[in-house]
Amino acid sequence: MDGTARRVRGGKAVAEWRLYTFVDTAYLRGRDPVAVAHALCEGGSDAVQIRAKGAPLPEARRLIEAVLPVLEAAGVATVVNDHPGLAVSCGAPWVHLGQEDFFDAGHRGVDDLPCRRAGCQVGLSTHAPDQCERAVRAGADYVAIGPVYATGTKPSARPVTLEYVRWARASVTVPWFAIGGINLRTVDAVVEAGARSICVVSAILDSPDIAAACREFRRRLPD
Repeated sequence: MDGTARRVRGGKAVAEWRLYTFVDTAYLRGRDPVAVAHALCEGGSDAVQIRAKGAPLPEARRLIEAVLPVLEAAGVATVVNDHPGLAVSCGAPWVHLGQEDFFDAGHRGVDDLPCRRAGCQVGLSTHAPDQCERAVRAGADYVAIGPVYATGTKPSARPVTLEYVRWARASVTVPWFAIGGINLRTVDAVVEAGARSICVVSAILDSPDIAAACREFRRRLPD
């Protein structure tokens, strides 16, 4: 079954995801992650990544176990960042890995990952066309294209600009998501460059009304 046809527990196929959002511990600022997850779902997120950079494994597990039931009940895909083992043991259907966590760790194909053999789907970050082509050859179910703009989420990462988005529109054969510095001032340019699907972190999590922010991003995206 290819990536365009895979479905997740009643949710949309990955090729139909348009708005991919986050429960990110760096942006919770004391808020209840379950309440944040409810708001992301209410606003129309198609997928939510659970990201707890630098957190101890038990803390990351507690976060996944708290948020996963909310997303499943809403038919929203759950993506676990960085922790394939936790994704499998908690029953999350997706895991997302960066270049350093996949290729730099010696992996060559996603089918070699134990989480994949356990039924988990895999998304990979990419920051240049050659990385993207390599990720597609490795069997990634989706790729992230970015950071399009400078972003506080990854302050050391060099922006890839809209040129990479245009390249992806013309060249990438699996579902892909523009990411990095996308906000309500920049989203229209990203869509005009060819993105149909986007990942948004701070522009939604920093909003006083998370659900309303999600709805506004959805309004700007193509069907």
